[in-house]
Amino acid sequence: MNSEVIEFSGLQEATYISFCGVNDANLKVLSQCCGKRISFRDEKLMIQDCDEVTKMNIARVAAKLLEKAENGKNISEQDVIYIYRLVTRNEDINLEDMNQHVVGRTLAGKAIMPKTKGQLAFVKAMQDKPIVFAIGPAGTGKTYLAVIQAVTALKKGDVKRIVLTRPAVEAGENLGFLPGDLKEKVDPYLTPLYDALRVCLGNEKTEVLIEKGTIEIAPLAYMRGRTLDDCYVILDEAQNTTTSQMKMFLTRLGFNSKMIITGDITQIDLEHKIKSGLEEASAILKGIDDIAILHLSSDDVVRHPLVQKIIERYESIKKD
Repeated sequence: MNSEVIEFSGLQEATYISFCGVNDANLKVLSQCCGKRISFRDEKLMIQDCDEVTKMNIARVAAKLLEKAENGKNISEQDVIYIYRLVTRNEDINLEDMNQHVVGRTLAGKAIMPKTKGQLAFVKAMQDKPIVFAIGPAGTGKTYLAVIQAVTALKKGDVKRIVLTRPAVEAGENLGFLPGDLKEKVDPYLTPLYDALRVCLGNEKTEVLIEKGTIEIAPLAYMRGRTLDDCYVILDEAQNTTTSQMKMFLTRLGFNSKMIITGDITQIDLEHKIKSGLEEASAILKGIDDIAILHLSSDDVVRHPLVQKIIERYESIKKD
């Protein structure tokens, strides 16, 4: 088979630099996706030993990536993989819809937007529903997007407080051997929540709001007996709640509040035979108005491309 050439004209230098990536990193990823050697020079995309179907797929992927680059958006390796997957499945790709949903902004003012269809559905649900379940593997942005959305709501004055919580269940470790009181023992497990807060607020502002009680970070046990009004409440690692804990948490919902529940049911650390409260709640509460239950997949992973492959390999073994 002969090499094929796809020509693009009128591109600005910054556009094709973003398209190719640093040291042609994006082109290398695209080459790995389609199994063909790809190069880009003088506004021409050259594909070696390419059949017509592959050429058409690559042309569609390149057009979408160039569209994103022309709009001043950075292109990551994950963007290349995600768009390639959608193209080969003949699924619709609406990057503009994602770009219109700004979840929040970093301390430096950079817009934070959903990067996949699953993330977009999650963001829309958080904006529309009082209770949202986001269930999916590591790296899908569940916790990160939820915290960013909470900070945005706080800044707008939509809520008065943010409450971040998780069950005190160890992933193969024993909290009892760690020094300090219960909060000090659990704090290391809440690092992803702290990290997301600092992205939007910075270290100093985060600490000030925590000291004031505007942002509360606490173990799930601290939620018992409370009614949470005017709050944005996030329950992280919810796969490690028991049935009674999940019911207790959900019934804390007060007026003008939102609850976001995130978790990965493939990483349950509960003792054998204890049913996950997240797994059970997602089945029991399905179909109730104003409760959204979303399932993210490996397609929504926004970490290193290898994470996606690792998740898929484990999923395939589980199915077998």
